[in-house]
Amino acid sequence: MNLLSEQEICLSRRRFVLGLAMGGALTAFGLPVTAAQNSLRAKKFQLNIGSQAVNFTGTPRLATTVNGSLPAPILRWREGEEVRLKVTNRLAETSSIHWHGIILPNAMDGVPGMTFDGIKPGESFTYRFKVQQSGTYWYHSHSGFQEQTGLHGAIVIEPKTPEPFVYDRDYVVLLSDWTDENPHAVYAKLKKASHYYNFNERTVGDLWQDIREKGIFQAWNERKMWNHMRMSDTDISDVTGYSYTYLMNGNTPADGWKGLFKRGDKVRLRIINASAMTFFDVRIPGLKMTVVAADGQYVEPISIDEFRIGVAETYDVIVEPKDDSAYTIFAQAIDRSGYARGTLTPDMNMTAPIPKLDPVPVLSHADMGMGSHSGHKMPMKKHNAHHAGHHMPMKKHSMPMMTHHAPTEYGPHVDMRAKNPQYRLNDPGVGLRHNGRRVLTYADLRHLYTTPDLREPEREIELHLTGNMSRYMWSINGVKFADAEPLVMKYGERLRITLVNDTMMNHPIHLHGLWSDLETGDNQHIPRKHTVIVQPGSKISYRVTVDAKGRWAYHCHLLYHMSGMFREVLVK
Repeated sequence: MNLLSEQEICLSRRRFVLGLAMGGALTAFGLPVTAAQNSLRAKKFQLNIGSQAVNFTGTPRLATTVNGSLPAPILRWREGEEVRLKVTNRLAETSSIHWHGIILPNAMDGVPGMTFDGIKPGESFTYRFKVQQSGTYWYHSHSGFQEQTGLHGAIVIEPKTPEPFVYDRDYVVLLSDWTDENPHAVYAKLKKASHYYNFNERTVGDLWQDIREKGIFQAWNERKMWNHMRMSDTDISDVTGYSYTYLMNGNTPADGWKGLFKRGDKVRLRIINASAMTFFDVRIPGLKMTVVAADGQYVEPISIDEFRIGVAETYDVIVEPKDDSAYTIFAQAIDRSGYARGTLTPDMNMTAPIPKLDPVPVLSHADMGMGSHSGHKMPMKKHNAHHAGHHMPMKKHSMPMMTHHAPTEYGPHVDMRAKNPQYRLNDPGVGLRHNGRRVLTYADLRHLYTTPDLREPEREIELHLTGNMSRYMWSINGVKFADAEPLVMKYGERLRITLVNDTMMNHPIHLHGLWSDLETGDNQHIPRKHTVIVQPGSKISYRVTVDAKGRWAYHCHLLYHMSGMFREVLVK
């Protein structure tokens, strides 16, 4: 391949990171009231999937859009109503829409090859279901790489009963990552060289810095360990700001999105990570954020400075500006290669300073499953774990939870196995530890109401998230989706799923059709999620009430991991 000079790399990265001013405007993005955020409110919807010319970086490209819009229109529903959504595919390839986090009949879930055949070119499919929940969700294509090319949008569901908090303004803040490259080319580059987009590799200067801080023995041993594993401790994201321009409501960082407020307003921000591959760390310098919902479910309000939002997660926060200043909504990529940004402002002509990117994160021994942070210890009944998707009744007596690696995890398709994975619910994650800000963790989340199903799990499924980074191969228990048997669940049962991350990357795991009740130790107020982040070298567990029959998708929501790190769940 042709090598770029350092100057060319810097110019290229800046071009992608910031975008070009006015480059991405398609429709009425960034207007000051909620209604201007390209919303559709109805019981019956006509959604047309097609191609639309866009220009985020100075280079014209074609995006995959809904009704000519990127992001797709905000869909506004009401809890208890039946909605009908006729989706027409005007692309030259099969398409689909999955309603992420929405509890609905299996046939309406929108996963080609699993719940329906997909929507062929020129044809239509009508989704029809009763809305059984409220809150902030989103929708996206489940076909090929269309999600990467723009087919994603927000869902806002009004509740039947008054919400347990008040606010004056209501904005959707949808984060995404755009690349001018063909996603198939991105994937091909990762398969050839998984570090292709990583320009944060460690240098000789970093080694001398480590020696000064840690001493020669520790520094040398750490460098030796990483070299032996053929891994990099700065390999945080597969695709970075070298290729990506990070967008907020379809706006590049050069443009920025704006939302108006008046002094003293309580502003609700519905923050959605609709990106293909990027985790974002979100803060608003000068303002505290009060988290009131996670993945559409009310939580006990908690005041924070910053939170990490994984791919496919949603958080609702309320902020209350006390003066007439402007404030920057700053969403930096987890690898610090770029950011998306917006402005809350009392005047559309006012902006606020943009913070500097934080230092590039460096993975630790604990992130490799080799040590322990002061992680959250699960204050619950201990039990034996059985691996590889096999099931066993839960033991009543107390025993330490052991981690086993199945025979399928050994071989060239798996290059790492966590030796000592820990529950780290109160660990904010790599790049956020000890940064002087109050950072949200999963340990902070408590469901506002009593856990709906207080039954103890009858059995456990332990699954290991596995892969070979250098070969860019992803799997579960060392077995890729094409070779895997379905996970069978019994309708009506209550079970525990324990996920062990044997890789050095964060994985957002999404279970379709069923809620994931995250075990935080407080059984009375278990937070309910549709997407669960599993940190590198860690383990996490959640309970599932199996209350929906049919075939359901279960997968990592990093788009380029999905073909291998995927399972079918069969409920019968």
